[in-house]
Amino acid sequence: MKVAIIHDWLVTHTGAEKVLSEIVQLYPEADIFSLVDFLTLQERDDIVSGKHVQTSFIQKLPFAKKLFRNYLPLFPMAIERLDIQSYDVIISSSWAVAKGVKTKNHQIHVNYCHTPIRYAWDLYDEYTKNLGRVKKYFVQQTLHYIRQWDYRVSNRVDVFIANSYFVQKRIRCNYGRDAVVIHPPVDTTTFTPRIHKDKERFYVTVSRLVPYKRVAMIVEAFNKNGRKLVVIGSGEEQQYITAMAEDNITILGWQKNEVIVDYLQRACAFVYAAEEDFGIVPVEAMACGTPVIAYGVGGVCDSVIEYETGIFFTEQTPEALNSAVALFETCSFNTATIVSQAKKFSTEMFRKRFKALMFSTVKERSSSVCDSL
Repeated sequence: MKVAIIHDWLVTHTGAEKVLSEIVQLYPEADIFSLVDFLTLQERDDIVSGKHVQTSFIQKLPFAKKLFRNYLPLFPMAIERLDIQSYDVIISSSWAVAKGVKTKNHQIHVNYCHTPIRYAWDLYDEYTKNLGRVKKYFVQQTLHYIRQWDYRVSNRVDVFIANSYFVQKRIRCNYGRDAVVIHPPVDTTTFTPRIHKDKERFYVTVSRLVPYKRVAMIVEAFNKNGRKLVVIGSGEEQQYITAMAEDNITILGWQKNEVIVDYLQRACAFVYAAEEDFGIVPVEAMACGTPVIAYGVGGVCDSVIEYETGIFFTEQTPEALNSAVALFETCSFNTATIVSQAKKFSTEMFRKRFKALMFSTVKERSSSVCDSL
């Protein structure tokens, strides 16, 4: 059986690429396709096992390496022009357009949906509200076209996999389709607790420093409460966050994995303020035996159990976060319980569930094809 794996674009190493990496390892003979591929050699080894990736015409457009997102109106055309007609099974890994590849009736298409296209659906108003009149008009027209196309091509998918129950609901709402939930893989062998050592009295957050992650809000809250906070990550807000941080807050910037593991192991709690489709880092923190203080909306509700593995706050404000921190400090948490919860999202669990679903899908579809002959 010939397998093709389709990913939206390959430019960085985030949660979606961790899922892709596991799928590639499950199907090492598969061919890989993407709109663009600008991975470094190290990223290529980590994500696609050093394999060649077949790309779309956008790869060769002017300034594509830095500005490929500006070609958004061309994404549907580009993904539909990828030649996958010789494959039996299509696995798309998508938060944007990968699920829109053109397939034939004899092909089986399974889509791992990290989220429906957020800027065309639930974040449409947020993406367009601050634009000037002329630019706003063209952006709105583009996103309207993308949304219509996205809904139409959802019918090319035979089976949807959602990365959380939060995304499962959005798939049902946006596409009118059911989805099986298979949570993303978390490396619970690298992220492990320290043995026979107490937690230290500081909090930690690990994140890209971009607005929707709300790290600036976390820093503002800890400016007010005076507790020690360590911020790990880089991004467009790093300079701003560094300037606003008081002396009780340490901004480390980007760090290697072993440094992140060390801080997650030692911290008394991991702080998380984003609304995410799933959220791998909170599970990594729990795998280190560290409870989570999180904004209780989105995929984090799948992984964190309130009062057992963490505390939720219900508004993305410094006041709500500080109330949660104060509550956290009155609670006690069992390390073994926290680690046990994290292991439910292990790499091994992902592989087992994904392979089982693929096997049952191919078997059912093959039987139906045979019955129709």
